[in-house]
Amino acid sequence: MQNIPQWLFLAGLSATFAALTALFAKIGVKNVDPDLAMAVRTLIVAAVILPLVVFTGKWSNPLQLPGRTQLFLVLSALATGASWLFYFRALQAGELAKVAVVDKLSVVLVIVLAFLLLGERPSAREWGGIGLVVAGVILLATRR
Repeated sequence: MQNIPQWLFLAGLSATFAALTALFAKIGVKNVDPDLAMAVRTLIVAAVILPLVVFTGKWSNPLQLPGRTQLFLVLSALATGASWLFYFRALQAGELAKVAVVDKLSVVLVIVLAFLLLGERPSAREWGGIGLVVAGVILLATRR
C-alpha cells in the first residue's frame, strides 16, 4: 500500500462510499418522497461533519473566507443540492444500476469542463478513454 499514491487511495474510498450511498439511497427512497429523503440525508451529513470539523480544530468563521472562495463554495453547494435532488428522484423512478451509470457521466462532464474552463489538456489517449466511458454509459444505461 506504500506505493499507492494518497490521492488514488482516497479516491478509491470515495468511490466505495459513493457506491454504498447509491445502494442505501435506492433502498431508502422506496416508500418516501425523494425530496424529503434528500433533506434527511443532508441533515445527517451536516450533523456528522460539523462536529468533526469543530472537534479537529478546523472550524473558522466562514464569513472571513475570501469573497471568491465564498462564491464558489455557494455555487458548489447549490450544484450539489441540485445533483442530489435529481439523483434521489431518478433513484426512485429507475433501476439503481442504470441511474448510477448515467450519473457517472459527471466524470466526462468534469473533464470537458476542465478542458473548456480551466485549460486542462487531456492527451489523445485520455480523450479515447473518455469516449469509451461515454460508450459504456450508453451500453449499460440502454440495456434491456
